[in-house]
Amino acid sequence: MDMDQIKGKLQNAFGKAEEFVGEAVGSKDLSNAGAEDRVKGAATETWGNAKDAVHSAGETVRTDATVHGDTTRDSMASGAERLRDSINSKLDSTKDRDAV
Repeated sequence: MDMDQIKGKLQNAFGKAEEFVGEAVGSKDLSNAGAEDRVKGAATETWGNAKDAVHSAGETVRTDATVHGDTTRDSMASGAERLRDSINSKLDSTKDRDAV
């Protein structure tokens, strides 16, 4: 498990608690800070998940390329590039939506 996955889970849990306390005492600022921590925690955890997946994919590419040759390596690299493009597209559309 990547350290960012752990940090993200902890920040998310802290944010939930902070949000709950903020709502209980009627503090919108504290509640909003909790929601912000939850968003940051989710992003950090997702980053950790991505790093973990890339590490695993790299291991698979090394193993499969040794056994099956260049075709597997090229296929995995192309898949990673398509994934990158898809993620970047979704991030761009999120930025555009938030800018409105």
